[in-house]
Amino acid sequence: MDTELSRVVETSLFPHFLTMGGFLLAVFAIARLVGEKRPPSNTLAWLLIIGLVPYVGVPLFVLIGGRKLRELKKRKHPVVLNLPGVPDVDPAIAASPTAHTLASFGAGRPAGGNSVRLITTGEQAYAELEGLILRAQHSIHIATFILSRDDTGRHLVNLLAKRAREGVKVRLQLDGLGCLLSSWGFVDPIRQAGGEVVRFMPVLPLSGRGSANLRNHRKIAVFDQHTAMVGGHNLAHEYMGAHPSKKRWSDFGAIISGPGAALLNEVFLADWAFASRQSYKSLHTEIDPAAVRIEGNSALHVVASGPDVHGDPLYEGLLSMIQEAEQSIWIITPYFIPDEVLLRSLIVKARAGKDVTLIVPATSNHPITDYARRHYLRQLRKAGARVLLHHNGHMLHSKAVIVDDRIGLLGSANFDLRSLFVNFEISVFLYSEADVQAMRVWANKLLHHCKEPKPETPGRNRIWGNLAEDISRLLAPLL
Repeated sequence: MDTELSRVVETSLFPHFLTMGGFLLAVFAIARLVGEKRPPSNTLAWLLIIGLVPYVGVPLFVLIGGRKLRELKKRKHPVVLNLPGVPDVDPAIAASPTAHTLASFGAGRPAGGNSVRLITTGEQAYAELEGLILRAQHSIHIATFILSRDDTGRHLVNLLAKRAREGVKVRLQLDGLGCLLSSWGFVDPIRQAGGEVVRFMPVLPLSGRGSANLRNHRKIAVFDQHTAMVGGHNLAHEYMGAHPSKKRWSDFGAIISGPGAALLNEVFLADWAFASRQSYKSLHTEIDPAAVRIEGNSALHVVASGPDVHGDPLYEGLLSMIQEAEQSIWIITPYFIPDEVLLRSLIVKARAGKDVTLIVPATSNHPITDYARRHYLRQLRKAGARVLLHHNGHMLHSKAVIVDDRIGLLGSANFDLRSLFVNFEISVFLYSEADVQAMRVWANKLLHHCKEPKPETPGRNRIWGNLAEDISRLLAPLL
């Protein structure tokens, strides 16, 4: 009888303990969430999912909800972009609102003395990368979000292994999530040849060094510390290859020679020290002062953003670009999910009669982001902005911003909340007229494959579309 009574008591109390445990976990998660400096939309989305379904929301927040983790910032050496010997730029450039904003948020000074060559096709990206790997004399440093087990990835792995056998110091950094299937045996040829391969914040097994949500989305390749490739290209057939392909995405990047490349190498070394657990100071002894040499007349700003950087320099710099625009703002991005401040800034510029042009893919590879963006596109169009959908049989993955033909922005960051506030990203602001004009020429060519969105029609499909849009927009801050 006592045993039966004990069993009844335990059975009746268990749900209460479970409820109390869920309540305490939710309180803990909400307290942590409120204490972090997040965009209001992100905070609201997490509050809803934690409050409504705590048994799902709390574990999800613990797993992927972290942003600027204090412990990670303590362990990871901050990105420092103040190398000695970097040439100054024209004082008018250094004093411009955007350059001044970036410098005040820790991006260092703009760097002069660079040569910039744009990459506008996947075939060009492949040829440039292959050539730079083959011509490197001392070191090859490559960081990528995705390395695919396809013909492109296999060729590059074999090429890097070849150079490692020839005595070139080869370092390949792979994001732990984006390269989940290719960071093991697939890259063994590089390791066996004497090269080094590390995974940035592995998710299997969990490293315990931070949140699984914090991904290194930077794409950087630096050769002999003075020539670099940067942009949106991952190491996969969709992004680059020796021959044209109907499956190849439209992407964008640049080859930079000069002090800017040395600064990009600084970003790579800070990431490498964290991922490999090597001493940043010992890695820094490898820096060759001669690599910081003049290669051209281009002025630029290398900007790292993410959990390892104080504040949000990319976001603040982008906001400054938009607000100082006097004539035009062109944005090319695969995903468009801005926060309220960026959206309102664009709307104000459009209503003021400025040329605000947004180019996005007609259909991206993430349907939920396509639904989520519809509200923002509609608001921009109502304000008088020009919204264009890129139709060319493949995904538009290019990321660029051009303001007044005076400032250009390229790199790995998308125009969405994850790139602006969560991921480790790398961007380059271009200040020289010739470079920005070259970006404009490329952007104008995209117009040949663009169409305006079709008018929205009422009906049952429209009702379901509105529901999908609302749900996607609610979840967008979590993506």
